[in-house]
Amino acid sequence: MKRFHLHVGVADLDASVTFYTALFGTGPTVTKPDYAKWMLEDPRINFAISMRADAAKGIEHVGMQVDDRDELAEVYGRLRAADRPVLEEGATTCCYARSEKSWIADPDGVVWEAFLTQGDSTTYGDNPELDRLASDNAAEGACCAPGTPLAKTSCC
Repeated sequence: MKRFHLHVGVADLDASVTFYTALFGTGPTVTKPDYAKWMLEDPRINFAISMRADAAKGIEHVGMQVDDRDELAEVYGRLRAADRPVLEEGATTCCYARSEKSWIADPDGVVWEAFLTQGDSTTYGDNPELDRLASDNAAEGACCAPGTPLAKTSCC
């Protein structure tokens, strides 16, 4: 079963963990000094926050997390059908997890990722070069607009 993913950049991790714990009625399932994640069933979402000096605050990207390779193949097929540039990152470490993922941006510059988590990591990981997904139609300040800091620092 697929799970919606939303990643938000925050200025104060502790204050944000307190807020989202109250909002969701439960604490995060993963906490690190610069990151927290809630794997909620109702609503079914992977909600993550991070406090990174080089990242924008607010919604960084959205995505679709899958449970197995068959679902990943299905979602990858949908990315190709969207007829937009796809960044096939493949096996990577990001947000303290080992994953396989690809990225796409909608016509307005909203960055989406599709990924299968394959295990934990002790490091935050690398960031893909999402500026290759930039759209000429992306709003100024959109997360994948050319030249914006988030275009090079977003990670899931």
